[in-house]
Amino acid sequence: MLEDFLKEHHPGPILDNRILLSDYVPLDISVQNKEIDKYEMTTPVGCQSYIDEVLEKEGKKVAFGGYLEQRGIYNSFGRFDEGEQRNIHLGMDFWHGAGTKVHVPIDGKVHSFRNNEDIGNYGPTIVLEHHFDSLTFYTLYGHLSLESLNGLQKGKVFREGETLATLGTPEINVNYAPHLHFQIIKDIQGYKGDYPGVCSQKELDFYKNNCPNPNLLLKMKI
Repeated sequence: MLEDFLKEHHPGPILDNRILLSDYVPLDISVQNKEIDKYEMTTPVGCQSYIDEVLEKEGKKVAFGGYLEQRGIYNSFGRFDEGEQRNIHLGMDFWHGAGTKVHVPIDGKVHSFRNNEDIGNYGPTIVLEHHFDSLTFYTLYGHLSLESLNGLQKGKVFREGETLATLGTPEINVNYAPHLHFQIIKDIQGYKGDYPGVCSQKELDFYKNNCPNPNLLLKMKI
């Protein structure tokens, strides 16, 4: 079972390994957090202002969290309002400056990659494929720099701890404060260089099963 395998693995940091794990702090940008109401969270500047306030208050460098968080920041993006509103976040976010290195947390190879450049999407995105005994699963890395896609090809192998990419700027990651979106996926369902990172309440049971908590692997203290 994938969840059991993830619990047994102990990777290094997913961002620049010069940043200590003690410099990470949980971040809540859900609709339940009323502290964010005074910020324009649907803009990169407003969102970054809140993140900076949390980091300064806590004396930390990286903010993280967000798995299954119901968020209001998607309200300004029409792509999330097609059909039933999608506002439940399926990955874990790591908020830090543009250009920050992204490390591979577990051995894998390139499944696909693409620049999902419509506003509110991932921007440059890489999907890795992982095989361990009878298990096959995927990890998605979104909101990267354009340079992260240079030289990639399907099947390229990345070993645990190697640098995969760097974080993109808001104009490249299509209107978000700089961060990494990291998601684990059991069945990629034919997607290439993309996979839904936000779902509706109606779809939650399926996606919660197909996209287990990334913290099973990363083991961040929340």
